[in-house]
Amino acid sequence: MDGEIRFAAVVVAAGRGARFGSPKHDVDIEGLPMWEHSVHTLRAAGADPVVVVGDVPGGVEGGERRRDSVANGLEHVTESDWVLIHDAARPAVSPDLVRRIMDTARSTTADGIVPGIAVTDTIKRVDGVRVVETPDRSSLRAVQTPQAFRTSVLARAHAADDADATDDAALVERIGGTVEIVEGDPDNIKVTYREDLDQVRRVIEGRRS
Repeated sequence: MDGEIRFAAVVVAAGRGARFGSPKHDVDIEGLPMWEHSVHTLRAAGADPVVVVGDVPGGVEGGERRRDSVANGLEHVTESDWVLIHDAARPAVSPDLVRRIMDTARSTTADGIVPGIAVTDTIKRVDGVRVVETPDRSSLRAVQTPQAFRTSVLARAHAADDADATDDAALVERIGGTVEIVEGDPDNIKVTYREDLDQVRRVIEGRRS
């Protein structure tokens, strides 16, 4: 309808899985490849289209770096107002978290919305083996995906420079964009190592029971 905010999504499933030991996007979790869990959740929350970047059926070709893969996906969501960027390695993402991010995007003046959870460990900044600073952890958050951005702003951030970044929020920050944080979900676990799979399976099984 007229005036409705349109959300698209890009699911990044093009990683090499170096720490996992192999590409992980096709690992079976409860009868589905890992990447499909995220696609179903994003679609259920109202994202359309959902573009998958990686070697999957109907997928878009990945890039050398994560940011290159995201840029490839962005080329297919130009008609959206906002775009959600999500890592396929977080298959336990919940529809509630996605909707919370989308609801915040509908009412914010910011350029981006990222979910984060409080840091419970003490963090040290180091130079080699020497500790140089202990940041106040009350002001720190461990950031997750999906991250939502105004599509035009994220496209401009990707075009602004070619330097790498660990997430898309960092690219938006570089061009002076504003990014807000919403409460994340401790169950939104990122599969980095094979032992993470058991925890993710328990979360997904628990939602079905």
